Amino acid sequence: MLILFILTLVVSFIVVRIGAIAFQLTGLEWSLAKFQALSCFSGTGFTTKEAELITGDKQRRKIASVLIVLGNAGLVIMIATLAGSLVPQETILSKLSESFLPFYIPPYLVRWVNLGIIVVLVYVVYRVFTYEKFVRRLTNFLRKRIIKREMFKKVSFEELLLATGGYGVSKVAVCAGSPVLNKTLLKSGLREHDVAVLAIVRGEQTIPNPPKDTKILLNDELICFGKLENIRNRVCMNP
Repeated sequence: MLILFILTLVVSFIVVRIGAIAFQLTGLEWSLAKFQALSCFSGTGFTTKEAELITGDKQRRKIASVLIVLGNAGLVIMIATLAGSLVPQETILSKLSESFLPFYIPPYLVRWVNLGIIVVLVYVVYRVFTYEKFVRRLTNFLRKRIIKREMFKKVSFEELLLATGGYGVSKVAVCAGSPVLNKTLLKSGLREHDVAVLAIVRGEQTIPNPPKDTKILLNDELICFGKLENIRNRVCMNP
């Protein structure tokens, strides 16, 4: 039981990390992706504004659904295994006292000592998964595997600030096949879809408040304000 509890805890850390990477690949900023993954898995900390980032995107809804299901399942398993581990007849220390230790440990004391062992093991697991070098290597390994298997579609989309009603400020990289590629801002149709281009980042150059005749080129980064769904559909996605 104790081994299963620790194993479930380790798997939970890994699942949350995979969820964060998946959210990042869909365009969320890394710190926000980590928070959203933990929120979905634990069922806590989900605010209305941040929920719009998830519910407004099909891929993110799917990721969130998986995290929520796995989080609930993991919680049930950990509670069950924790309760089982505290039964004196099932504790490791109880077995050791019967076979190896030269003295007998009463069942009521075994339970508390076993709880102490669990706390120490949980702390060790926590320290391992918060150790910067280990976490960085694990994240890079998982990200490479996810990208290689093409489990999630990577998009060049970063949501910088979410406003109410699904509106926000976003930085979008113009990809090949984008509906606005090689068009001027005037002819791009962005204004008609309630999207305002605040600036264009082109290599090392930043063009603030670009004029209407500015041509949108491949790999330009558009900093836009508008409805996030419209920005994704008009700039990121293929026609």
